[in-house]
Amino acid sequence: MPASPSPEPQAGRLTLERLALDHRDADNRPFRLFEMPELTLQSGARLGVSGPSGCGKSSLLHLVAGLLRPSQGRVLWNGSVVSELAEAGRDRWRRETIGFVFQDFHLIPELDIAANIALPARFSAWRLGAAGQERAAALARRMGLPDPRRRAALLSRGEQQRVAIARALFARPALILADEPTASLDAAHAAGVADLLLEAAAESGATLICATHDPALLARFDRRVDLTQTVQRRAA
Repeated sequence: MPASPSPEPQAGRLTLERLALDHRDADNRPFRLFEMPELTLQSGARLGVSGPSGCGKSSLLHLVAGLLRPSQGRVLWNGSVVSELAEAGRDRWRRETIGFVFQDFHLIPELDIAANIALPARFSAWRLGAAGQERAAALARRMGLPDPRRRAALLSRGEQQRVAIARALFARPALILADEPTASLDAAHAAGVADLLLEAAAESGATLICATHDPALLARFDRRVDLTQTVQRRAA
């Protein structure tokens, strides 16, 4: 059956409750990557997450998205503990709630811009409806990509980043997670990408969590968390 994105995002309150994640080092010895005190974000909030490479910024986003399970603590959405859902439940919640801008983009090179933007709809239906096709084309134009039929394999890194942001916005998510959205871009292109991401989140009322090492982007967030201040130590 044809698929179209939902007309409005489902607003929600995100709570990270005493979250912690354990990893193992090269010698297979356990250590705690980070710990976080309780953090609550109301609908439409903006949170910037900073810290050096390896401190757990991407892992934190994956915990929020349900792609990882916390070693300690819980992730709640509107009071429901989504981190304790079974895999199918977390998949469904993520599909209905989250738009994820991955650091490595994860575009399909053989598909064109519009098809990559509309990929979220493919998880719920075999055919994209006319409304979905128009939304994909409109998002491409909004992101400064005038030729939606151009294959992803032919795009520059900056263009790929714009497609990745448009794809994250396609289903009008209530929660947008962006992992280093300005990485490897020069200052001018980074500022343009940041403008698009922040403006689109504000217009839809979505909550935005952005992991970044870019101080110019980080300065645009009203709330910030520095993972450098969390403890990285051997797990008990």
